[in-house]
Amino acid sequence: MSDWEMLLRVVAGVGLGTLIGVERQYRSRRAGLRTNALVAVGSTLFVLLSAHGFGGVAGTPDPTRVAAQIVSGIGFLGGGVILRDGFSVRGLNTAATLWCTAAVGALAGAGLYSTAIVGTVAVVSVNILLRVLGRQIDRFPYAEQNESEERAVTYEIMATVKPKAAVRVRAQLLQSLGRSDFQLIAMTSTDTDEDGLVEVRAEFSAEHREDRQLELVTGPLSLEPSVGSVRWRVRPEEE
Repeated sequence: MSDWEMLLRVVAGVGLGTLIGVERQYRSRRAGLRTNALVAVGSTLFVLLSAHGFGGVAGTPDPTRVAAQIVSGIGFLGGGVILRDGFSVRGLNTAATLWCTAAVGALAGAGLYSTAIVGTVAVVSVNILLRVLGRQIDRFPYAEQNESEERAVTYEIMATVKPKAAVRVRAQLLQSLGRSDFQLIAMTSTDTDEDGLVEVRAEFSAEHREDRQLELVTGPLSLEPSVGSVRWRVRPEEE
């Protein structure tokens, strides 16, 4: 294999990994653009090393041995992005995407360009298209139980915090809401009569009842030492 062919495989690996990472970065996932690109190019380099880096060694190089180690080794990266958040586990989809990115990089390193491209399209399509389908399936049982839950609703989160932490709590709320399907309507901070505490109130809307998603927003806030209490409700007129 010529140096140009090796270079082409490395470029293909990093390019396809970057395409997968763009979608992850857009959704503000923990493993974004650079992580997916590095996973893909790393897999490509390891496959090239296994297949063509031991030309002077007796015996026939077996690139499948390194590829098998890539499959198991990527588990360490996957474990690093899986976190428990309250009663929920987050990062499983990101870990699975990293696993698939490693496979795409290995395919590029083996010179299977068409298969690598198809794999990239499949990974991006699953993350985009099946995400919408998954939401529809998640709320289907609730539609059977109560048709009114399919209507648009407006939520409110009220958190009492220390004055110095109000700005940080507002920023955390904005970040959490930005990663969800909620649409922010208003956010205010008002003084309370409780030992000089400040109440941060966020008002936001959803296309339908998304009570389970609220845990991802309120859970991290409840762990903040500067937060006295956190509660949420559906606005009375929407109940």
